[in-house]
Amino acid sequence: MVEAGLGVEGFLAQLRSQLKDRSFRPVPVRERMIPKANGKRRRLGIPTVADRVVQASLKLVLEPIFEADFLPCSYGFRPGRRAHDAIAESRHFASHHYEWVVEGDIEACFDMIDHAALMDRVRGRIGDKRVLSLVKTFLKAGILEQDGALRGSDTGTPQGGILTPPTQWVTSVSM
Repeated sequence: MVEAGLGVEGFLAQLRSQLKDRSFRPVPVRERMIPKANGKRRRLGIPTVADRVVQASLKLVLEPIFEADFLPCSYGFRPGRRAHDAIAESRHFASHHYEWVVEGDIEACFDMIDHAALMDRVRGRIGDKRVLSLVKTFLKAGILEQDGALRGSDTGTPQGGILTPPTQWVTSVSM
């Protein structure tokens, strides 16, 4: 859209219009496999510029709502918090004779997220049908694989988009 000569203002006006009249549809994310330290590969989904702008707008709406549910000891994907803060807190607790550290990781968590369960959790906090519909369309947009094949998305959410952290918020807060 921006490349088509609309300029930034025209691009945003067109996007705003599509959102208002509910004609906006995200396109399938481009899949890219990136190497991990352990020799495996991680799947990333790269959204278009338009999809990233809409996702950023959704994040502005969703983040404060779900942020209110987190405990002060939670650091993942939160504004103003980073891994170094978690390390500092761990050091503090270790110096005060705490003896146990528990870490958890769900293998392929983002690949296995159930869309219906996720939407149920989002509906538990969000009542606006337009926002709910937009979140659902992003979940169902599909994936354009590296070989050019289009794959539907019945489960999971690709890492790499702006909405990946909100997906994590909903699943971790509600579990």
